[in-house]
Amino acid sequence: MTEHPTPRMLIGGTWTAGSGGATLPVINPATGETLTHLPVATRAEIGAALDAAEAGFRVWRAVPPIERARILAKGARRFRERIDEVAMVITLELGKPLAESRAEVTLAAEHVEWAAQEARRGYGQVIPARDPGVLQYSVLEPVGPVAAFAPWNAPAITPARKLGGALAAGCSVILKPAEEAPSAALILAESLLAAGVPDGALNIVFGDPPLIGRTLAESPRIKGLTFTGSTAVGAELNRLAAPSMVRTTLELGGHAPVIILGDVDVERVARTAIPACLRNSGQVCTSPTRFLVHASVYDQFLDTFVSAVESLKVGDGRDPGTQMGPVATDRRLTALAEMTDDARTRGATVATGGHRLGDTGTFWSPTVLTGVPADARAATVEPFGPLKTVARVDDLDEALAEANRLPFGLASYAWTHDSRAIARITDEMEAGSVAVNSWKPSFPETPFGGFHLSGLGTEGGVEGVRAFQRLKYISRG
Repeated sequence: MTEHPTPRMLIGGTWTAGSGGATLPVINPATGETLTHLPVATRAEIGAALDAAEAGFRVWRAVPPIERARILAKGARRFRERIDEVAMVITLELGKPLAESRAEVTLAAEHVEWAAQEARRGYGQVIPARDPGVLQYSVLEPVGPVAAFAPWNAPAITPARKLGGALAAGCSVILKPAEEAPSAALILAESLLAAGVPDGALNIVFGDPPLIGRTLAESPRIKGLTFTGSTAVGAELNRLAAPSMVRTTLELGGHAPVIILGDVDVERVARTAIPACLRNSGQVCTSPTRFLVHASVYDQFLDTFVSAVESLKVGDGRDPGTQMGPVATDRRLTALAEMTDDARTRGATVATGGHRLGDTGTFWSPTVLTGVPADARAATVEPFGPLKTVARVDDLDEALAEANRLPFGLASYAWTHDSRAIARITDEMEAGSVAVNSWKPSFPETPFGGFHLSGLGTEGGVEGVRAFQRLKYISRG
């Protein structure tokens, strides 16, 4: 690819550079260079997207589910065919290594393919009636136009998860991808339109996130809202949507604990943890962040873990040898520096890392903190970057208490072969996903959602389509 694609908004089947003239730069975090500029939607253009979504919904909901399934599956195939192009724009806009970007494109296509299959299975049920001659049954219907907000850290997967579920259910969508990494979502939209998604059923706007979020969330024409991002923004969107009783699905922040007991191959666990917790430079909502290691294996784990972290090659994601790229923005650099300084001031030890790398791009050295007190920011706030804490625990009771201490519950992990410990962990862990002896907390076919401040509702799996459907009961005499 010699030229970066120029982002356009999609409104009612028309690709547009916008009428307001304002633009935002898209920056390569590895080099600091401006890749392209994207348009900023005006109030009128957001209103036009709402009009288009209403009209598109009437058309798309009437398409038979088996035909919706065919169109979505075809769109996923077209997206797969562009894997090299999409992977490169992800790496350029986000910084992750090309191998990770290619894996993301594949998984994004799988999300749409799964949703396509589920489009055919919107089953209701017949309910035995009390009186003769009466037919009672229930049916699933699409909720209506959906506002979807996707973050920068998974610029292909998150839009695919939201678009796949909503379109499979028969809803129209207004998608706001992240301004920092817009191109993957646009290529996915191109693929779906080429496959037959009708004009207005899929719309895309960019620009001022608070303006777009407020306008869509408060609109009585929006019947469903799906958001992935910070807890604070998700709570605000939920508040704005509440007066209209909008159906909301919120996948919010986490701070994933990892319980490691003394009966495992601790060196293997430490080594396999590296790609899991430093994938996308740790900028993953399910990233393992708080390692709670039994005292009997703590030193062995820490030594192996730190050594593995220090061996990572950090660099531009286009370099085949790069194992970890930059963080996405200057804001992440600042947050990681402040979090590290706060922990150090409170008595924590920086076992490795803890500083910026170079003066070009936004590279942060992979960081491991030990002895972090409970009131430090690193112990209470999701780092969302290559910063991990390792703590010593004496038993499972202490580990579970610390794992459940925070008001977040998105993903969690545990490593042990003790069946009684596994039973306690899976029963007592306060998280929407509990992965035991695995670093994979979700797949397209599995439900994904958080507890407490980590969200409302569920994406993925059968539930990811049901989130955009409503149940109607019918009685016919």
